[in-house]
Amino acid sequence: MIATAQPDDFLLTEPDPVYRQKAAQNLSSHALAEFRKCPLLYRKRQLGLVSELESSAFLLGRAAHCLILEGRDIYDAGFAIGGPINERTGKPYGRDTKAFSQWADELGKPVLSFDQAALIEAMAGGVADHPFARSLLATGQAEGVVRLPYAGHACQGRFDWFSFESGLVDLKTCDDLTWFENDARRFGYAYQIAFYRALIREACGETPPVHIIAVEKREPYRCGVWRIADEILDQAERENLAAMRRLEQCQKTDTWPTGYEDLRTFDYL
Repeated sequence: MIATAQPDDFLLTEPDPVYRQKAAQNLSSHALAEFRKCPLLYRKRQLGLVSELESSAFLLGRAAHCLILEGRDIYDAGFAIGGPINERTGKPYGRDTKAFSQWADELGKPVLSFDQAALIEAMAGGVADHPFARSLLATGQAEGVVRLPYAGHACQGRFDWFSFESGLVDLKTCDDLTWFENDARRFGYAYQIAFYRALIREACGETPPVHIIAVEKREPYRCGVWRIADEILDQAERENLAAMRRLEQCQKTDTWPTGYEDLRTFDYL
């Protein structure tokens, strides 16, 4: 890949809350995926009629990304571990107690349990032990942001990892690496990464290679690396562009279907 710019020339660095706030004015891969699934849900989420709560699984994934991609110092600064001790019992207060809530509020950052922290360390070890993963993450920028017009929409993307040597690298956590390729199809990872790839191309004029690093959330914390074929990403990009054209039409007409308005025939076992 021939670099015509440096990542610092077009990748922004900003806190996650700022990125989330600006998602109200910019189309993200997550929002586009939601629109493809159900335009009505996309619209309700956009209007604030449907909230999106952070699950423990999402918190775990976010913390794992932080340690693996951004490093120990940022991880330690961004997350707390454990909780206050009940002096009467000598044991930690439960996460659903008032004492725990007050303690967490005073810290002002997400709190991981000791078990969650141990799991994150094990996943980080799994990635560090994989030779291809180590090579891809040897140089680059974590959590870089691009915000620009694309296909008639104001868009933004936050990339797990990018460098001109490695291209785009997306980190995923999974339950069982054996079924990861099935999970990738189920969750539409190719569409997400094709969107990211397109934003990078718009920003710097280059089409980067794309890899996924996946690591298990259970023993033995296996890690795998996949290069995503260009033809798969090209097809996903075409479908993304078609969805963006449909989104533009929905915006013009203020019509937001569910995608299930027509009669369907169930004709297979």
